[in-house]
Amino acid sequence: MDKPEHFNTVIIGAGAAGLFCAGIAGKGGSTLVLDHARKPGEKIRVSGGGRCNFTNLHTDPTNFLGENKHFHKSALARFSQWDFIEMVDQHAIAWHEKTLGQLFCDDKAGQIIGMLLAHMAAVGAEMRLSTSVEQVEKTADGFHLILNGSVVTCRHLVIATGGKSIPKMGATGFAYGLARQFGMSITETRPALVPLTFPEGRFAPLAGLATWVRVWNPRVEFSESLLFTHRGLSGPAILQISSYWREGETISVDLIPDTDLFAALTTQRQKEGRRLLKTELAQHLPSRLVDFLAPELGLNGNLADQSDVSLRDLEAALKNWSLTPNGSEGYRKAEVTLGGVATDGLSSKTMMSKTVPGLYFIGECVDVTGWLGGFNFQWAWASAHAAASSIAAQT
Repeated sequence: MDKPEHFNTVIIGAGAAGLFCAGIAGKGGSTLVLDHARKPGEKIRVSGGGRCNFTNLHTDPTNFLGENKHFHKSALARFSQWDFIEMVDQHAIAWHEKTLGQLFCDDKAGQIIGMLLAHMAAVGAEMRLSTSVEQVEKTADGFHLILNGSVVTCRHLVIATGGKSIPKMGATGFAYGLARQFGMSITETRPALVPLTFPEGRFAPLAGLATWVRVWNPRVEFSESLLFTHRGLSGPAILQISSYWREGETISVDLIPDTDLFAALTTQRQKEGRRLLKTELAQHLPSRLVDFLAPELGLNGNLADQSDVSLRDLEAALKNWSLTPNGSEGYRKAEVTLGGVATDGLSSKTMMSKTVPGLYFIGECVDVTGWLGGFNFQWAWASAHAAASSIAAQT
């Protein structure tokens, strides 16, 4: 085997966090990025429908989940959404706000990858793709890594390999295994921002239909679009609530969140009592959804046949539709992984292990998970900045 090459910093993972980290850490000395994939930043490339939802204007610590509700505050405060937007602007990447503060490239997500690679090139950071890390050992002055065909050593080792979500793109539990190797704890992992499933194709007749809803459970609520699928429910509202859902629990859906249905129906009852109840409801809900709910809610007769009590009951049923998923689409469809390397073993200022000097964990592999809408990318940038700034300062 070849004589070991030495680098100041080795970063395992050429995703958002790893690439961004390299562009800053490289200011503190030689830097190498490793990844088993053939291309860098693939999750960036496919995110946001190919336009990359790279951050959110409304990023706030409350938009993140984790065992420690305060851990992420430091990194997010020291590298905010405004800092990343400034970088994007400096590279003349046009962007727009789509909804709820979500920022997307006007053109293609590849522009963000290009920006990150340019920052790496500016500091002389290297990258080796299609390269597997077979073994990692701690040494007196750093780390010793055995790769597929070579050996490298480094003073600082940064783990930016992400979580288990979307395994077809190469996601693995590498970070968790390495953390355990060095005696660090892992907070239970599970799919997050993931579609929820229901038995027996319950919503198959509605597949493809989207409607604006309010969805909630005892812990949180979201007002966004819901999408019916052949296997269950998806869309932003469901992806959001999925991070807070556990097996066996119910979720509640308000199908008419911005409508005073009772007032609307009683008014129409006076004006056009002969209109069918289903016809009038279709003014407030998609007609396919009305037809689907008709047997369950007893939507029979015309408006004149409906008493105030029955209309109140109908409104209550539509505003609190209780559903119990039987599972989720799992990691294959999950946008991120909930849980990960336990934050009580990391410095919130530097992302370095408290027990293994020189070992850092950043991005999705850490037990910090953002909401849908650019928050997870902002955590990637912020956590990478925290680790890289610490490394660069140690020159």
